[in-house]
Amino acid sequence: MAAEAEPWWAKYEVAGPSGSADASGVRVLSFAGLDAAAAAADAAAVAAAEQREVAARPAATAAAQRALYVRVDVPSFTLRDGRRIPAVGLGTWKAGPGEVRTAVHIALQAGYRHIDCASVYQNEEEVGDALEHVLSKGLVPRQELYICSKALRCQYLDLYLIHWPVTGNVGPEAMEALVAEGLVRSIGVSNFGACKLRDILSYAQIPPTVEVHPYHRNDALLAFCAAAAIHVTAFSPLGSPDSASIFPRKKPLVLMEDATVQAVAERTGRNVGQVLIRWALQHGTSVIPKSTSPARIRGNLDVLGWELSADDYAALSTLPFQQRMVNGAMWLNPKGPYRDMEELWDEPELD
Repeated sequence: MAAEAEPWWAKYEVAGPSGSADASGVRVLSFAGLDAAAAAADAAAVAAAEQREVAARPAATAAAQRALYVRVDVPSFTLRDGRRIPAVGLGTWKAGPGEVRTAVHIALQAGYRHIDCASVYQNEEEVGDALEHVLSKGLVPRQELYICSKALRCQYLDLYLIHWPVTGNVGPEAMEALVAEGLVRSIGVSNFGACKLRDILSYAQIPPTVEVHPYHRNDALLAFCAAAAIHVTAFSPLGSPDSASIFPRKKPLVLMEDATVQAVAERTGRNVGQVLIRWALQHGTSVIPKSTSPARIRGNLDVLGWELSADDYAALSTLPFQQRMVNGAMWLNPKGPYRDMEELWDEPELD
């Protein structure tokens, strides 16, 4: 290893009244007898050192910024088309304006790489701003990101979803054309029942996103998807407590306040959100919890190094109360195509 070059000022250093610089913290320099040529040479050395420092500063700053965006080894699931989806992502539904941009940055810094968004959430501009920033600055490589959307300004999407099974201009065939063009990697649907999925599967490759949590296990749909080798992503894994004003419910029970859920949290030493996210993972689904709280965003990813016991998992998997929280009531119309919940969801409404 080459010897480190001596700093320019070393030859001028003398002992001060308190001794060496190591003792006093102050270096005393003497320039007695300094000639013009030596002074010019030292001045040039100082200027060159300053130029090197200035030139290196952008790279050092960029490296420090990249270091803020840690990479976590998040497990993944295989989709029907063979591509893989991270097991845990950040949901952005109901994340308010002025909050979601910061939430995406915090999530990416915490190790998330899966971001779920949609134009109907009315916050995709901020999501796009955050993604554009990290990509343009090289803070996170695009190939590490998994962006799921129903529409977003991006060179390509990893997963593009039909949000609800309502009449529109774009169907699975048009979406598969986007795959062929390289604009989309995988396509899927959200809020589709088994009958509608069965019909689509006759001509398309579709991974669904559906509501799954211990108060709405969605067992029949998950069984159908398992038989068809379809992976399911669970949205609203915490029971969507803040959407009751949007989707009126027959019974105003809150999953996160359930006595069994809270007892499991106490036994495991985890919070109820972590317990419910861990349950979803052990239930075989990827999961996209939403939060704008920095502490909760980080905590929601702290679900990978531990498991619920068989007894705790079984307790959460057998809660007697079942109710669809995100029930899609706004799509019901006496004139159709969906006159009641059974027509919308392909199954009777849960009591």
